[in-house]
Amino acid sequence: MKVFEFTLKFALPDAIKDPNTYVEALGEAGCDDAIIGIGQKGRLALQFSREADNALEAVTSAIHNVKQAIPNAKLIESAPDLVGLTDIADLLGFTRQYLRKLETTKGNFPQPMHAGKTAIWHLASFLEWYEAEQQKSVDLVIKEIAVANMQINIAKEWAQLDKAIQSDIASISV
Repeated sequence: MKVFEFTLKFALPDAIKDPNTYVEALGEAGCDDAIIGIGQKGRLALQFSREADNALEAVTSAIHNVKQAIPNAKLIESAPDLVGLTDIADLLGFTRQYLRKLETTKGNFPQPMHAGKTAIWHLASFLEWYEAEQQKSVDLVIKEIAVANMQINIAKEWAQLDKAIQSDIASISV
């Protein structure tokens, strides 16, 4: 078994209700391995340190536990997944300047999923590139959790699409 660290962010079913009322139910549902954040109105964040055979099992079991305690809670994000250069630097112990140098000097630096004032990458895509192109090893647990979170977040967004649009997009996406 490995220990996976990740954060789940949820929208609560009743934004007016005091989120502290959910804390005990979350513990009883199996979220006793999480630090619960209730700072933002109508939202709940849980920072897990969960033991499991693999990352997908760790994250999905945590989601099930939260949904057991708060059935109508809606998953907003499973993290780490969507990251900027500063997030990557913090996670991997690099400087932002080092990553910026890689971005500007390496012609094959991964394309961000969002390019704007702040560019955003899927952490899993960056780690895959970093291992392959920079020939550096990445902690397997970090890589595994990044892949699991990316899959969960993409699936969550995909499920929101109209079925006909899903079909059209599936036929053209590569």
